[in-house]
Order: sequence, then structure tokens, then C-alpha cells
Amino acid sequence: MENIQNFQILWFVLILILFVGYSLLDGFDLGIGALLPFIGKTKEEKNILVNSIGPVWDGNEVWLITGGGALFAAFPHAYATAFSGFYLAMMLVLFALIFRAVSIEFRAHDDARAGIWEKAFFTGSALAALLFGVALGNVVYGVPLDNKMEFTGNFFTLLRPVPLLFGVTGFVAILLQGASYAVMKTEGELQERSFRAVGILTWVNLITAIAYFLTIAFTFQDITSNWLFYVAILCTLLWLTEILFSIKKKHDSAPFWESSFAFIGLWIAVAAVHFPNLIKASNDQSLNLTIYNSSTGLQTLKLMSVIAIIGMPVVIAYTIFVYRIFKGKAKSSDHY
Repeated sequence: MENIQNFQILWFVLILILFVGYSLLDGFDLGIGALLPFIGKTKEEKNILVNSIGPVWDGNEVWLITGGGALFAAFPHAYATAFSGFYLAMMLVLFALIFRAVSIEFRAHDDARAGIWEKAFFTGSALAALLFGVALGNVVYGVPLDNKMEFTGNFFTLLRPVPLLFGVTGFVAILLQGASYAVMKTEGELQERSFRAVGILTWVNLITAIAYFLTIAFTFQDITSNWLFYVAILCTLLWLTEILFSIKKKHDSAPFWESSFAFIGLWIAVAAVHFPNLIKASNDQSLNLTIYNSSTGLQTLKLMSVIAIIGMPVVIAYTIFVYRIFKGKAKSSDHY
């Protein structure tokens, strides 16, 4: 029993890493899309912003696919409950990501309707960024489940205040990721506008992060005895404050890394308040789906662990390689 519990904990951590990696990497290109009409004023500037994510955006989404696949393989009961219970919300996310991907390609080849495709790019990016946070908020806050581990609510059950706060907090964190990435990849007037966006969004993030931590503390009162929760608060608030100093000094890359570390702080709070649960039942805590009652068998977890030990370093190495190849400032003339 102890042996399988070690593997269950390991896969909770690995899946968390995959989703954190997705939020950081696809977070900045979702942020670029959601900010495109606000920091890109001319066609050339918008081309630069789109080209800054051109070589990497589709690879970033692999982290989400891998995370979903790992959840399915390691914790199939939780996967089934989440994807069937949040079906409409998941379909909205899927369509948002599809229209976003299509709009990037069509914008480059359909000049007559470029404005329409830019609106689709903006809408798909913003909607996906918001809904991911709302979905996470529902998983952490709890949803009504029956004794068959099936979701008994409806779409509007997902739109409660606490999950919506999670959604807004995640959304503004993603906007900050996008703005700080734009600072790193642009220059001139576009970079100055991106610096201003980072400054505004940092203050907004400070407000939403404080509301987020206070809500968690009042909603899950036992979290106040967990030292990891205070690490999360310190990590987020410290790195958000650091961004304010970095933009005053006009550092190109520092705001992006600081935004990423602040985002990780938000995730640490989720891990602290949620472990060992995967999906909480709001109607009866005995119905919670945890890593212990919803996992696959020991042999499957062992086999997956071997694959992960081989595969994850390869994925991380490849990701680093790609970003090193395409480092530097984006240009309007770049084609991907």
C-alpha cells in the first residue's frame, strides 16, 4: 500500500508540473492574443507580436495535451468526472483554441479579412485564458457529485463567485505573462507600450492575488496551518513587487521571469489547499476524488513513471532548444 501511495503522490506532482508548464508557456501566447488590440496599434506592430509567438505557440499546447493524457492514464476516474461534468465548458475552451489557431494562419494569408481574424485571435485567446482558471477554481472549490463520481450540476453551477475569482486571477496573470513576453521580444515604441502594460497589469495582479489568497484563507480555513501556503503568498507578492523595479530599470527579460515565478506562487497555493484531492465534492466531502481512490493500478503507475523519467527530460531539453533557436527580438518580416 505504501508503495502505490508513493507513485500516486509522484503523479500528482508530475501532472501539476505539466499544468504549471502549460500555464507559463501557453500563458504568454494566450496573453499576447488577448492584448493584441491594446498594445499593437499598427499592422506592423501586430505582425511583430504574432511573429513573436509564431515558432512556439503550437508546441506550448503540447504541455496541455500531455497533462490531460497523464491525468487520464494515472487518475482515470478524476479524468472521466472532469471531462464529462465540465463538458460544455471544455467544448467552449476547445472551440476557442481552434478558432485561435485558425485565425493565426488565416490572418497571414487573408488580407481582406485580417481584421476579422485578429478579433477571432483575441476572442479565442481571452476566452480560453479565463475558462481555464474558472475550471481550476471549480475543481478546487468543489462541485456536486453523486456516489458514482458523476457531476450533478449544470453549466451555471460552474459560475460561482469563488471559481470566477480563480478565473479572473488566472486571466490577469496570463495577461501579465503576455505583456512581459512582449517586452522581451519587441523594441522601440511597441516595447515602451508593452512596458506600460506590464506596469498596469502588475498592480492589477497584486490586487487580484491578495483577493485570491484571502479568499482561499477564509474558504479553506485549515490552510492557514500549512507552511506551503505562506511560501505561495511570499513567492507571488515578492516577484510581483520585483517586476515594478525591473520595469523602472527597463530590463528586457527580467519582468518575464519574475511574472513566471509569481504565477508559480499562485499554483503553489492550489497545491497546498488541494492535495491530495483531484476533484472536491461540494455536497459531501466523503465523495471527494483523491489521488488514492481514483488512480489506476500500481503496475500502470510504475510503467508510466519509467516513461516519464525518459520522456520528460527530452521534452524539457527540446523546449529549451527551440527557445534558444528563436531567441532575440521578433521582426515584422519574420515568417513561420
